[in-house]
Amino acid sequence: MNAPVRARTAGDALRGTDGSLPLRAVFFDLDGTLADTAADLVAPVQSMRQERGLAPLPFEALRPYASMGARGLLLGGLGVERDAPAFEALRDEFLQRYEAAMNVHTCLFPGISEVLDALDRAAIPWGVVSNKIERLVRPILGSLGVLDRAVCAIGGDTTGFAKPHPEPLLHGARIAGVEASACVYVGDDLRDIVAGRAAHMRTVAAAYGFCGEASPPHSWGADALVHEPRELLALLGFVT
Repeated sequence: MNAPVRARTAGDALRGTDGSLPLRAVFFDLDGTLADTAADLVAPVQSMRQERGLAPLPFEALRPYASMGARGLLLGGLGVERDAPAFEALRDEFLQRYEAAMNVHTCLFPGISEVLDALDRAAIPWGVVSNKIERLVRPILGSLGVLDRAVCAIGGDTTGFAKPHPEPLLHGARIAGVEASACVYVGDDLRDIVAGRAAHMRTVAAAYGFCGEASPPHSWGADALVHEPRELLALLGFVT
């Protein structure tokens, strides 16, 4: 007699070969995944253009570069490559401007609060693993009112490695006290998915985020793809 076929659910995309859903902890990228920080990230480079006699660029033209932080925005906004002689000074100027006004428009993406509430109710730890420097990550999460709820707030300088290296994610799993293979990582950039896979976590590509322009999210090799944060509820098993 044939075994009954279980109805496929959204969470099946994250299930292991044994059919189990790895959900001991969930980690999120910050910019473009947990929070919409684009307006505050774009503002400094627009000010830098203005001071140099350049016209402002359309916000939507700069938004995809926000996934790469200062490096991306200096490229998209001023055409300055990372290896250019002027890059270091311009990056320092950008960061100084950004740090002075980084919580003006920044907010959680619609639906993220519901996901975090569901994780908290289920006593599943969640945290943030970003490439933004840690001294910026923590006050942003504090301003959003979620810092005390997060099991970790890891920046690109916390471990000495930045994504796509897996160490920041592995560090998060150690802080949470769980095996990395029992975790899910959600991110809006290819390097997030590369880092998550290298850490042996299940990965979710956040197509609603900044995502850059190099390749579409469906091509990143993530275990699942979401187009808005509430889709995570079903993926993580909170909605059947």
